[in-house]
Amino acid sequence: MEDSPLVCLDFWCRAGSVWEEPQESGIAHFLEHMVFKGSRSLAAGAFDLRIEALGGSSNAATGFDDVHFHVLIPPEAAAEGLELLLDLVLAPALAPAAFALERQVVLEELAQSEDQPDEVAVQTLLSRAFPDHPYGQPILGRRERLLAHTPAAMAAFHRRRYSADTCVLALSGALAGADLEPLLERCALADLPARGACDPPLPSLRLQAGVHRLALPRLESARLLMVWSLPAAREQRAVMGADLATTLLAEGRRSRLVERLREQLRIVESIDLDLHAMECGTLALLEAVCEPDELDPVLEATATVLREAASQPAEPAEWLRCQRLVANGYRFGLEAPGGVAGLIGNNLLWDRHQPLDQPLDLLAGWRGQELQRHCLPLLDPERAAVVLAVPA
Repeated sequence: MEDSPLVCLDFWCRAGSVWEEPQESGIAHFLEHMVFKGSRSLAAGAFDLRIEALGGSSNAATGFDDVHFHVLIPPEAAAEGLELLLDLVLAPALAPAAFALERQVVLEELAQSEDQPDEVAVQTLLSRAFPDHPYGQPILGRRERLLAHTPAAMAAFHRRRYSADTCVLALSGALAGADLEPLLERCALADLPARGACDPPLPSLRLQAGVHRLALPRLESARLLMVWSLPAAREQRAVMGADLATTLLAEGRRSRLVERLREQLRIVESIDLDLHAMECGTLALLEAVCEPDELDPVLEATATVLREAASQPAEPAEWLRCQRLVANGYRFGLEAPGGVAGLIGNNLLWDRHQPLDQPLDLLAGWRGQELQRHCLPLLDPERAAVVLAVPA
């Protein structure tokens, strides 16, 4: 946007909850909070005040695999913003008083999550599907572990995970006017120590299929939740195929699940099938909202459509629609600097060195019959973990 140019500064680190030891449950997310409580040279709250004074905004997110901290800022302030960001992330103060206060904030966030029936239902689904894998554990952590964490333990996790070989800095936007080269040549990122050892292999993701029933207080409508394990994010072509498959099934009124269950049978309020590409495995997560007495018919109808999809090839118009929706969704994600930096940072963090348009090339290589043979059978209802949640 020529009239309002922005630069995105996006710091990525392989420091999500999958890297926690059992006694460190929740420490990755807790550390994300503590980073904003000051560094060796920034007092608590000073980072946000200075970034906002420069006309910028900041945020962060902790996932299963990684964590990232990003700043959107005008190009003339990007150098100062980058210096502030790196100081904040690489040298957090972890002061005991701030640690004790922020622990209460994290515990309250956990309590709020446990008080939301929709979130409880999803967490139950993941814990039943992946009982022995970090993806089955809450990113927020377990309460008893959070109470036991210390600043020293958090500092040890920071040293172990925030190293030269686990971090990536991605920059995008109006870089021509940002004058970042002198800072990048002398920034603290270059001084990060390397650990001298490779990360252990990520734990294999094995899904335990089965159907579980759950009664939840204050749940407004019944929920059908299903999850499948699909190829990991590094298998980019397979992930694009999975994106086409989920679009065919549940993207828009003309998709097969929406048309059958909502438009024809009228037994659901909504039905969605989302894809979450992650490093141990991609998750396909289906959620249908319905009346409690319709829950079993919804499960049966969903299973029928999924089986039909594996045996009935897409019509030409249906196939073209899916390709356009997936391709345009990808393009729309690159319209702003944040989307570009996020994609570059995540790819390079996991050693995927590829041009931005490679997913579109992979997408164009898929054919409807190949999708029917290789992707849609992976969404067999017998391969899913299922939770049927009703109001208590």
